[in-house]
Amino acid sequence: MTDVRATVDAVWRLESARIIGALTRMLGDVGLAEELAQDALVAALEQWSAEGPPANPAAWLTTVAKRRAVDHLRRSQRADRAHELIAGDLRRAPEAPPEPPEYDDVLRLIFVTCHPVLSTEARVALTLRLVAGLTPGEIARAFLVSEPTIAQRLAGAKQTLADRRVPFALPDRAHLSERLASVLEVVYLVFNEGYSATSGDDLIRADLCHEALRLGRLLAELAPDEAEVHGLVALLEIQASRAAARTGPSGEPVPLHEQNRGRWDPLLIRRGFTAMLRAREIGAAPGPYVLQAAIAVCHAQAGSADDTDWARIASLYDALVHVLPTPIVQLNRAVAVGRARGAQAGLDLADPLVTDARLRDYHLLPAVRADLLATLGRHDEARREFERAAALTRNAAEAAFLRRRADALPVSAPAGPTLGTAATEFLERNDLTATTRRSYTQTLDRLRRALGDGLPLDALTAAAVAPVLTMAWGDTAAATWNRHRAAVRSFGTWAGLPDLSAAVARRDETRTPTPPVDASLLDALESRPDVALRERTLWRLLHESGAPVRTVLALDVENLDLDDRRARAGRTWVTWRSGTARLLPELIAGRTRGPLFLTDRRPGPARTPAAADRCPDTGRRRLSYERAEYLFKQATAALDPAGAGSTLRQLKPSRCGLPYPGRPPDRT
Repeated sequence: MTDVRATVDAVWRLESARIIGALTRMLGDVGLAEELAQDALVAALEQWSAEGPPANPAAWLTTVAKRRAVDHLRRSQRADRAHELIAGDLRRAPEAPPEPPEYDDVLRLIFVTCHPVLSTEARVALTLRLVAGLTPGEIARAFLVSEPTIAQRLAGAKQTLADRRVPFALPDRAHLSERLASVLEVVYLVFNEGYSATSGDDLIRADLCHEALRLGRLLAELAPDEAEVHGLVALLEIQASRAAARTGPSGEPVPLHEQNRGRWDPLLIRRGFTAMLRAREIGAAPGPYVLQAAIAVCHAQAGSADDTDWARIASLYDALVHVLPTPIVQLNRAVAVGRARGAQAGLDLADPLVTDARLRDYHLLPAVRADLLATLGRHDEARREFERAAALTRNAAEAAFLRRRADALPVSAPAGPTLGTAATEFLERNDLTATTRRSYTQTLDRLRRALGDGLPLDALTAAAVAPVLTMAWGDTAAATWNRHRAAVRSFGTWAGLPDLSAAVARRDETRTPTPPVDASLLDALESRPDVALRERTLWRLLHESGAPVRTVLALDVENLDLDDRRARAGRTWVTWRSGTARLLPELIAGRTRGPLFLTDRRPGPARTPAAADRCPDTGRRRLSYERAEYLFKQATAALDPAGAGSTLRQLKPSRCGLPYPGRPPDRT
């Protein structure tokens, strides 16, 4: 079973973009195309486990996915169009590879997912998901945002493309430029994920690098007069040329200045130089990709690390930071300046980035600071930064490399307890309730990631704590901010330290209540034919029960008491009235166990949920808060185009005339 799952995952990584592209060309709906491709993936896992993988797994998946698309079209009474589109494909044996269309379907798919109707963030996230096959977690790390944020972007982007009926076609020349920038960003991020994998055991994922190079070359053919396209291709070719030299015999990373340059691929370097010459011949002002390619050229032209023109590279970064002032570019500039103008100059540029919330969990920030600190002879600080970088990265090879760097530094005499040991001892106290321990753990884990487990406890001050709290929870609700502030204060008191919360003020928790959704609006929503039974039941149950959204979404079928109109939710009860009572039997449809509210489709093999969140009869997973919230916002926004939509919490009415949430109804 493990071997079959590995085969399925590998084929999905390589072929998902082509399959989704082909289905999108047939269906005109990228979200539906992904769902049907996932269905084919689940079918592969089931059938290959029993019969073994076919001779051509990619073709098998493509054929099964297309057949499912045909079934969908038939149900939509569009069978004639479906037969015309794929009759030839289905007559071929499943093992025969499909013939490529006139233009590459993957390239078409990129331009669809980078359509202007989507925000820039949504374009890049959706393309990384559908084209590169990255998981939401991998995309979140590439964007330096949370995974739920990416999940919301993906769901919203697919719905928008479907609602706007975005065609599966390449843009005409007049609209090419406006959509090119986000396409280039996608290709660049795909390559970066392959070049320095954010997770897993291997540093490099060659399949993603090759796919990014292929897409970049296709873009160069499509837009031959765009300097930035050739600049990106030059950058990727030269970076890819170092692949063989970037890892040692055991897969460990080899820093650029230690690489054996004889192992750099001369063909890719020549291709990169050629692409760079084409970019320069166009004569446009250098953009971010041309400038980065120029930096790569400087490295490729140096015969050894000592021959590197760091002064030239630093000046190129000075120019790059003006056109692309991202924190990553600023960090890379600090490295170049440290080499060209001294480690202290580099550290002066890197230190302000410590308070940038976008880099709070980015492992290369402490890694860069560690390098600069070690060069300056500040070994204790450098060791802590290397250890912190190792704890932040999710790539096993990179983590091991960073720990070796830490272990190689001179060790000073022990200076007493550290933040890590003290936090562990504090959380293991017997006088903490489970709820308090969970809350304190969240706060202290953030401190440990930000400051490092090796920080001497007596070096932990209010001035060091303040930027960590601000970065992590500066924009949260007052109650959340105060909770974390109180946790820090309690830890400091226990450890005998001065008030660790002194540099952050307690916030006023007075807040304006959010107005509830009017009952007439709920009636209007339920009367719409396009609103699914699941949503109508969920919304009515939230409105009638007044229970928290997460509590309702956590309900299981086996805990329902339909006769008494109630359901057990942990140690409490959720109760409802006649509106919900009419809808629930139809929603359950004979099920006797599993989550009450389910997703529309079964998850793919790579997204298997916990047993408690999966229906044992249908295989579908529990509906997520993020998806439920998105659907309600979309539905309410459609009724009021000028508004931004309502939240599920606004379904909670005043309690006048309703059973008190959490108590069983009065049956006397």
